[in-house]
Amino acid sequence: MNQILDFEKPIADLETKIGELREYSTANVDFSSEIKKLEKKADKLKKDVYSNLTRWQRTQLARHANRPYTLDYIERIFTDWSEVHGDRNYRDDPALVCGFARIEGKPCCVIGHQKGRNTKQKVHRNFGMPNPEGYRKALRIMQLADQFGLPIFTFVDTPGAFPGIGAEERGQAEAIARNLREMAMLRVPVIVTITGEGGSGGALAIAMGNRVLMMQYSVYAVISPEGCAAILWSDGTKGPQAAEALKLTAQDVDSLGTVIDEVIPEPLGGVHQDHDLAAITLKEYLLKHLAELEEYSPEGLIEQRYQRFRAISVFEEPK
Repeated sequence: MNQILDFEKPIADLETKIGELREYSTANVDFSSEIKKLEKKADKLKKDVYSNLTRWQRTQLARHANRPYTLDYIERIFTDWSEVHGDRNYRDDPALVCGFARIEGKPCCVIGHQKGRNTKQKVHRNFGMPNPEGYRKALRIMQLADQFGLPIFTFVDTPGAFPGIGAEERGQAEAIARNLREMAMLRVPVIVTITGEGGSGGALAIAMGNRVLMMQYSVYAVISPEGCAAILWSDGTKGPQAAEALKLTAQDVDSLGTVIDEVIPEPLGGVHQDHDLAAITLKEYLLKHLAELEEYSPEGLIEQRYQRFRAISVFEEPK
């Protein structure tokens, strides 16, 4: 599936023309000069478009159907991947993938939300919205990683935890709260990357890390723009207006100073343009932060994580 967003259409049209000229270009009919002109025009248009995106457009990029998901990153960054299933209590949750792998030969734990690209995959993965058993599975794997001293990498990309009746009956809120408490006490490095959507507690349940990174066109907020609009104005179609108010982009969150640690640059046009390059860049950042965290003792990691999240709040006392 090749999804083209509204603001990407002029770029797509130019690239189509370039492709057609290449196809018709022969030894007798040379379109090379025209192709070079169009390529230069397309590059300039790309830079202009992607340097002036609204918050809503960045949200659309974060949700782009062609963005790499957790399994795409695992395939390109890690080796010896072995997925683990089930929470040993109710069932497996395909919306969260968990397992063990190696990064540059070092054993580690990998956990992340997984969406689908076609209808069948989306239904199977529940649109990337975990049930409580997904969070309990993730916690089970994190506790195994803690037991064996393995660093943990989590990849966040979810609209939020699944709000269905069954999920609530099985303790959705309790599962998220327990993850937050237990992750705060892990004695191993935890590196979190917001790869697409970071939606509410559904994201935070695997985002209590020593380092929290965001991809350039990812978003991180307490609620989706549509959900915010439905509450404030009883109109979910006012998502673009809500996105501006939420200030949910990576640049907005980074400006707060303490919520995230670094913004990871994406290829021009977003990571959906080049999965391989995106994975190479992300891997460099993961290895850099892992090397820094490996200098800490287990107790030091707990204290660093505690102080990191403690510093997020700002309190002002009346004079």
